[in-house]
Amino acid sequence: MSDLSYGNFLTRVKDLMSSPPITASKEVCIDELANLMYQNRIGSVLIVDKEGNLEGIVTERDIIYAVAKKKVGKCFPAYTIMTEDPITVGPDTTLFEAVKLMRTNRIRHLPVVIEGKKPVGMLSLRDILNFITSVMNMLREARHEG
Repeated sequence: MSDLSYGNFLTRVKDLMSSPPITASKEVCIDELANLMYQNRIGSVLIVDKEGNLEGIVTERDIIYAVAKKKVGKCFPAYTIMTEDPITVGPDTTLFEAVKLMRTNRIRHLPVVIEGKKPVGMLSLRDILNFITSVMNMLREARHEG
């Protein structure tokens, strides 16, 4: 992470995003999505069409909703709980802009797309917290060295 711009807010989403994103079809069962999240230790799955264009997102919150509404164990398809046309950013979006967008819209997962709809990554709150932790550690080490 030494190549990141810690001293300013010019760090880009592409520097922090998880890539490639985990994707699935909107016809996949909710149960399978939950299993994908569990196996990959992630909090969301991007829903894409046959051409690989982003159609929606299913998050941990959506899985909780599915459990509460008894949609688990019955092979309900992803499209019954996904958020359609999720808010997205491009890889060159600044971290500052991405965080503002996440805060304003009260979201924890931000798909990163190119060419309008092709997902190339995912920026999560966890990615941002990992970055902040790294910056704090660097500042602490610099303070002890100086």
